[in-house]
Amino acid sequence: MLIIFKLLGSIALLMYGMKVMSEALQKMAGPQLRHVLGAMTTNRFTGVLTGMAVCVAVQSSAATTVMTVSFVNAALLTLSQAISVIMGANIGTTLSAWIMSAGFSFNIANLVWPVFLVAVILIQFKKHRYLGDFLFGLSFMFFALGTLNATGREMDLASNAQVVNFFSSFDSGSYLTILVFLVIGAILTCIAQSSAALMAITMVLCTTGVLTIYQGIALVMGENIGTTLTANLAALSANTQARRAALAHLVFNVFGVLWVLCIFYPFVRTACRLVGVDADAGVENPERLTFVLATFHTMFNVTNTLILIWFIPQIEKLVSKLIPHKVSEDDFRLKYIGAGIMKTPEISVFQAQKEIEHFAVRMCRVVNMVKELTHVTDDEAFQALYDRIAKYEQISDNMENEIGKYLGQVANAHLSDDTKQTIRAMLREIGELESIGDSFFNLARALMRKKNQKVSFTASQEAGLTEMYSLMGQCMDQMVLVLEGEADEQESTRLEIALNACRDRLRQENENAVDERDYSYACSTIYMDLVEECEQCGDYIVNVVEAKTGRDMDKRSNPK
Repeated sequence: MLIIFKLLGSIALLMYGMKVMSEALQKMAGPQLRHVLGAMTTNRFTGVLTGMAVCVAVQSSAATTVMTVSFVNAALLTLSQAISVIMGANIGTTLSAWIMSAGFSFNIANLVWPVFLVAVILIQFKKHRYLGDFLFGLSFMFFALGTLNATGREMDLASNAQVVNFFSSFDSGSYLTILVFLVIGAILTCIAQSSAALMAITMVLCTTGVLTIYQGIALVMGENIGTTLTANLAALSANTQARRAALAHLVFNVFGVLWVLCIFYPFVRTACRLVGVDADAGVENPERLTFVLATFHTMFNVTNTLILIWFIPQIEKLVSKLIPHKVSEDDFRLKYIGAGIMKTPEISVFQAQKEIEHFAVRMCRVVNMVKELTHVTDDEAFQALYDRIAKYEQISDNMENEIGKYLGQVANAHLSDDTKQTIRAMLREIGELESIGDSFFNLARALMRKKNQKVSFTASQEAGLTEMYSLMGQCMDQMVLVLEGEADEQESTRLEIALNACRDRLRQENENAVDERDYSYACSTIYMDLVEECEQCGDYIVNVVEAKTGRDMDKRSNPK
């Protein structure tokens, strides 16, 4: 039991170490990663190189693929660009196998302890804490590999007759055996959600003599298929293009497995010869089998990429046929984020920001609805438009709740200070956007009162409302530009001042009109409710801009 716990604990440490490494690298380079993906995918070849570079940086093909799928979902990458990046990520992930081979082949315990010490010291200094986190994760990973290697020797499975007899019952020269181990590898990787952990277990079983190299490589092939599940799960709640990108990852690996199966034994023997191992004879140094596994893993992904890189348009057509676009997709679901949390927190923040931009664009639609409702005379048309505005108010409530819940999940991860500040600002943004939705519905309710009370506005009142609506619409358009990073807060400040000034002028004109009995007090009340609500909506808009820019626009005039 102790040996089993040591084995499971070592695998847990390995996964934890790789997770800490990946998160530390993303904190150091997270904001730049999305710029790299967008700028370096001009053609299929640069896309492959970009996928390799990013995967090497974050030490996770799953994280890179999920990141790529998220960018397709956000329309920052085309489907063909994403496919090339995914191909590159499959090559980049082979570095993990080589690192593990080194961990099994060399005694690195003497290096681990000083690196642990340096990592802890760096973590204490704020300026270098992410580098410290990276070294901490690296040390854990190598420590886990060393422990796995020692535990494998301690288990001495090669001397266990029952275990040996069980695996010996499978004929390594039979394609049926290869298929069985391939399926086992895929299922275990799906369950563990970590191809690195399964690669480590495979290396332990091969170095202890329990598995033949053919069986071990069959497991590695299965791991290549099983690891695609992560991206497909992440894409379940995404849009059509993102689901296609995730499916392309599965198609890529399944195709690779199929052609390798056709030449399986010659291909494995070639990998063995490159390492200087005879696949069909005993090995004096079992640790060399880990290098065979790493070599095969690299050969598989590089060769598969060299074959399929010329067929990216055909892959794109295939996945588009398998996942057709649904014209009747729900218009009111979240567009860029789903229920699940990304494995890349820094990128999750970016996803949420894209959703907030979409939230703002959606609220802009209601401005025109309110303008139209002001002039609708037909009862059925009025009620239909009123109900639509009410529905958008409910949508704004739901979007605030869903985005806020998502950001709450992201905030639970280990984030940089800048990202934490960004999340606080984003939570304020969605709160103010929800208030804008409430404000539009208040305008609709005031217009409903006007209709029920059979109140008619004078030409001057109609002109005043038109002016307020126009300024409010300009404020909304400018807010969207600020959220998208295409404008600063100066124009929003000017528009808010103009909106306040217009409100003050219309208030004074209204008081004079009531004194001169140009219209009734009831008409005056509804009119000023509309004017004041437009100005209040302007305040909410400016609050969104303030949250986005991080500045408090004290210079704006907002007398009540």
